[in-house]
Amino acid sequence: MSELHHLSTEQLITGLQDKQFSSLELTDHFIKRIDALDGKINSFITHTSETARAQAQAADEMRAQGDMRPLLGVPMAHKDIFCTQGVLTTCGSKMLHNFISPYDATIVTNIDKAGMISLGKLNMDEFAMGSDNSSSYYGSVQNPWNLEHVPGGSSGGSAAAVAAGFVPVATASDTGGSIRQPASFCGLTGIKPTYGRISRFGMIAYASSLDQAGSLGRSAKDCAYLLQPMIGHDPRDATSIKYDMPDYVQDMNEAVAKADDKPFAGLRIGVAKEYFGEGLNTEVNELVRAALQKYEELGATIVEVNITDPEITLATYYMLAPAEASSNLSRFDGVRFGYRCENPKDLTDLYTRSRSEGFGPEVQRRILMGTYALSAGYFDAYYTKAQKIRRIIVKDFADAFAHCDVIASPTVPTAAYKLSENLDPASMYLGDVYTIGVNLAGLPALSQPVGLTANGLPVGLQLIGQHWCESQLLTTAHLFQQHTDHHLQHSAIAKETV
Repeated sequence: MSELHHLSTEQLITGLQDKQFSSLELTDHFIKRIDALDGKINSFITHTSETARAQAQAADEMRAQGDMRPLLGVPMAHKDIFCTQGVLTTCGSKMLHNFISPYDATIVTNIDKAGMISLGKLNMDEFAMGSDNSSSYYGSVQNPWNLEHVPGGSSGGSAAAVAAGFVPVATASDTGGSIRQPASFCGLTGIKPTYGRISRFGMIAYASSLDQAGSLGRSAKDCAYLLQPMIGHDPRDATSIKYDMPDYVQDMNEAVAKADDKPFAGLRIGVAKEYFGEGLNTEVNELVRAALQKYEELGATIVEVNITDPEITLATYYMLAPAEASSNLSRFDGVRFGYRCENPKDLTDLYTRSRSEGFGPEVQRRILMGTYALSAGYFDAYYTKAQKIRRIIVKDFADAFAHCDVIASPTVPTAAYKLSENLDPASMYLGDVYTIGVNLAGLPALSQPVGLTANGLPVGLQLIGQHWCESQLLTTAHLFQQHTDHHLQHSAIAKETV
């Protein structure tokens, strides 16, 4: 029982089905670890332990009565960007420090229907704006591999909780790399699906044309198990798209059954020199190149492709995302819900002080950037031009995919940096240079672990797919993980027993 947190999601499902342990025992195991060890990494904002125990007991009773839902009784946790009825939903901000959501996000409802047990809400960069989880009103999150380092952001709490062995899987969201970058920093697999694949209803918006929910787990199969109930059309979300519903786990199993010693025969992996230029850490480059060589050994063909210069993509993203944020966050005015300043003199004072006191520095910075880009006299010069470049980015990806099936790159230019480095905003934004193009184009992408640096920090490889090809990405990573053990390595915190 002491090693339950080292089991994969599939092993937990098998254990529950074979009555090796109950859901209540499993839930108690994870709660005990969270209570004993989360003080070191600060991954949770809100604990729902008592509710979780009640759900686990009910799951055990349903399983005993013949309920065959595979995920019934398996614990997980939600990034605190997803509304959860009756539970504090803060988005990592003082602005929502007292917001008890009156409804569930669609993905929360869907995961509940699958029978999973939520252990609480996970820490994150405030309103998903950040790359190191240091902007949260509830404090920084530490990396379970080395407590002196960041876990990545904005889904840093989700990544840290999984890497620490507090939950087997967790929900996350990705606006410019917020699933993939923390997955890379924490030695996990994380997937951002095609834009429109998962409902955004009940997900607090940062940039509406870029935000997309996804999953984090230790392996591609872990991610697939959680992603399955999350997908599907939702009429409450105008950006949710009706499309074929794949069975990710079944696709993986079928691929493994058919695989020989060259499972990637016929797979063309595109590699763009633009993703391997100046700014890429030497160790990261070596580990990513070694992983690509392993793909070749297993039958894949590496082809050279061209994509938009990442620096142009970066500039485009940091024009459009803040512009959308300035619009989306205008609803937080101190009147309807959330933080309100004390003793306002008049309405203007109420608005001004509530927002300046409720939002942190990074959120205020991005609101101001976005407001400037949308202001009269600058709209055409900045926002409209950025939208035109976005179309070029979409076309460049389409042109690249004419020559390859997936595109591979480093997920992040470096391994996790130290908390004490306190990067300036421009340097922090550069950490998103390889991930943001995917969001601008609405493509699916996945980060998978490919090794450790000399000082024991994880490095990730990014796989980018064509629209609606999540199954291909997950299956590709899964087949790779059948021949490597990077995803089986444990962080320092995960190795601790309680």
